[in-house]
Amino acid sequence: MKAIVKSMAPALAAVLMLGGCATKVERMETDAAVDLSGKWNDTDSRLVSEEMIGDVLSHRWVGEFSQGHAGKRPAVIVGEIRNLSHEHISVVTFINDLEREIINSGKVDFVASSQEREDIRAERKDQDLNASEETRKPMGKELGADFMLKGDISTILDTEGKQQVRYYQVDLTLISLADNRKVWVGQKKIKKLVTKPGLRL
Repeated sequence: MKAIVKSMAPALAAVLMLGGCATKVERMETDAAVDLSGKWNDTDSRLVSEEMIGDVLSHRWVGEFSQGHAGKRPAVIVGEIRNLSHEHISVVTFINDLEREIINSGKVDFVASSQEREDIRAERKDQDLNASEETRKPMGKELGADFMLKGDISTILDTEGKQQVRYYQVDLTLISLADNRKVWVGQKKIKKLVTKPGLRL
């Protein structure tokens, strides 16, 4: 019996060690600001989109367009947002945050992206063949965008010892599709000081 217990001791010790290193999961609010690495995260994406869309929609181009088009709201589309930073940034998430802020503002109409339009056009073609006359949606009725929002995300790193300053700069430009005029240029800067042992890029 003693031999059996003795032979089982290493296995029991291993189980206890694994139990002590078990992963811990803690649920939190989705809008909670949590910075673990100092890199661009969901909080940065949300706050930048809220601030920059709030700024672009507060400028005079909205009113000027409506006055010149019998009170019509301008139609906006989000174009390419380039990640020029040193790290992986989910540009899709940032674009989705921008789109949400634009649509929820109620100040402009929003046009679907090029990929979304292709999907919708395919559906309309299918309706042409298979849907009833009363329910099918005709081609040639799309809302054309009046303005396109484009931009870049770039970074600068400054590292010394165990400290690093991470600087993010988001530049967005709103361009009139009718004549290529830039009607708004916005910029948002974020700077983070990261201090930790064994800091690596």
